[in-house]
Amino acid sequence: MKHEHLIHILFRYGLVTLLILLFSGAISYKLFSTTVLDAHHWNELATRQLERVDTVLPERGDILSDKGYILATNLRYYTVRVDFRCDNFKNHLYLAALDELADSMAVNFPTRTRSEWRERLEEPIKKDPKKRPRAWPLISNISFLDLQKIKTFPFFNIGNSNKTGMTVESVLRRSNPYGSMARRSIGGVGQTRECKEVHGIYGLEKALDSLLYGVPGLTKKIALTKDIVNWRDIDPIPGYSVRTTIDIQLQDIVENELNRVLDSCSADWGCAILMDVKTGDIKAISNLERAKNGSGYIEALNYSVVGFEPGSVVKPISMMIALEDGLVNNLEEVIPIGASWAYAGGRPITDSHYNGSLRVREVIEQSSNIGMARIIARGYDKNPKGFVERLRSIGFLDPLNTGIAGETTPMFMSNPARVDLSRMCYGYTSQIPPIYTLSIYNAIANGGRYVRPRLVKGLHMENFDSVMPVTYIRDRICSEENARKMRYMLKQVVWGEHGTGRSLKNDKVALAGKTGTCYSVDPETRQYNTARKRLAFCGFFPADEPQYSCMVLTFFPKRNMFGAASTSGQVMKNIALKMYSRGLLNNTPDYTEGGIAENRASLYGSNNKRRYSTIRRAAGIKTIAHPATPEEKTPEGEKLTVPHVLGLGLREAVVELESRGLNVKFQGTGYVARQIPAHGTPVRKGQTVTLALSN
Repeated sequence: MKHEHLIHILFRYGLVTLLILLFSGAISYKLFSTTVLDAHHWNELATRQLERVDTVLPERGDILSDKGYILATNLRYYTVRVDFRCDNFKNHLYLAALDELADSMAVNFPTRTRSEWRERLEEPIKKDPKKRPRAWPLISNISFLDLQKIKTFPFFNIGNSNKTGMTVESVLRRSNPYGSMARRSIGGVGQTRECKEVHGIYGLEKALDSLLYGVPGLTKKIALTKDIVNWRDIDPIPGYSVRTTIDIQLQDIVENELNRVLDSCSADWGCAILMDVKTGDIKAISNLERAKNGSGYIEALNYSVVGFEPGSVVKPISMMIALEDGLVNNLEEVIPIGASWAYAGGRPITDSHYNGSLRVREVIEQSSNIGMARIIARGYDKNPKGFVERLRSIGFLDPLNTGIAGETTPMFMSNPARVDLSRMCYGYTSQIPPIYTLSIYNAIANGGRYVRPRLVKGLHMENFDSVMPVTYIRDRICSEENARKMRYMLKQVVWGEHGTGRSLKNDKVALAGKTGTCYSVDPETRQYNTARKRLAFCGFFPADEPQYSCMVLTFFPKRNMFGAASTSGQVMKNIALKMYSRGLLNNTPDYTEGGIAENRASLYGSNNKRRYSTIRRAAGIKTIAHPATPEEKTPEGEKLTVPHVLGLGLREAVVELESRGLNVKFQGTGYVARQIPAHGTPVRKGQTVTLALSN
């Protein structure tokens, strides 16, 4: 029995020894195969890795306002995770710190209450130790400053990641510290089908991508004595920072006034452009359309550079050409009008109201289609194409090259008939982007000098700074005398007894401009629909000494206001009055309406010291207690209710709350995720509302 047992033991030892020998032999063979037999293959693979050249992406340049405030920049965002199964995780310390940790998270990240944070923090630790998560997300999309703050919280202040399980992921993201402000014009970035690199996909980001993107660098692997490391052959060159002409304060005014009127008349969309008369600098540009869910308006397609049939806002351009060509010389000359005028065999031309006759100076004031067509026919009846060539000669059909992506040029018939001529001169059978119409009005306000509209005024880089000079499409498109006559006629639109914009009179800022109404084509019937109107107002202010030109376009209002003056004209009037109230028209303000947008931007942190200091200066928010507008004022002590601001950007929420006399505090970055007190809660004027922001 003992003998058999001994044989069994020896057999097992022999089997184990054989297996060890076989395994050792396999290792020896593999070693010999790798180092001798297959050495050529592995050497080739190593050589390919060492010869591989990788691209080092450059740092994308910033987009800045006219005063240097950051409108778009690269910021690094962080996600904090916890590994509950790391080797030395201090489970007992984590449990002991739960209450204090929940307090700290609730105070600094109030998207959850203290009890909600405690419940969330406790959830992973309740699981079986072997099933606890290894990359549990504590919080995402936080700034570098918030990350540093978390490292001081109870438990995480231990500092040893092996004991706390804390891991940090980061991503570089393009950010807009001022939220949706001028979003379409500033643009956005993303990957394209053609290229996996991040490039501009619309707006200035796209138009100036070659400057903003920079020049990629090159890196390769090299073998050192103890390691293989990356070696940069060519360092990447960061992109230029682009200084735009956008004035943040004026942009804030334009966006809010456009939004206010669009909401009042329930229009589908609208756009507004504000330009400096002397320089052509686009100081503000806004494009808003109704959100798909029907709640409010959001930044939309850049309608300012898209061609539309312009309607009557084109009449001053026709009248300017008539003055320059000598088709009319005396503004008191009487033009026969009547009920209609049959011209060139087309459908008779009519006006919106009857006039037996009008003086030349009244044709613009009362927006007479017949009067304008009769004047232009004097010079171009036998040569309709000559009218288009005349527009070309003043540079009106040239690309403006404003710097706005997607810009189109005006479209006119290349060989129009006589009947087409009559329609073109008062705003049909052509397509003109609003920015082009505004450029001519700006030239009239500028004494006939046709300055080029622009959205970019300079480029900046380390040890490099350039300022782009003001340029002109044409040095002059009309004489100073004819420009003066045109300014007079445009002022009469607002101040004349029968002016189509006389509802825009006010005792603060004198406006001059032209109303325009144009029916749009129904997408289903392909016929003009008289209900679907594009309503325009284009002009400048102050009328006698113009500083700013402005064009507003409103599409398809459905309630309250249906005229060009009461919609688009009202936007321009509100902009002018708000600028006057803030002393922005070389005047001393006699009252104040609201604070400055530069003090209302969303805060964003950054681990880049240079950029962070700039952003902090630009976006440092302080509570601005400004008076309510007259219709919002309440007697002292009367209770108000907190408005609903959930989902809004910080700038929009601050404007809404402060306009009701409430003070504002906030925590976090991004959009309003929570408000205390909740909307609808009765409050007193001057009470503080706390906003919790989250990305």
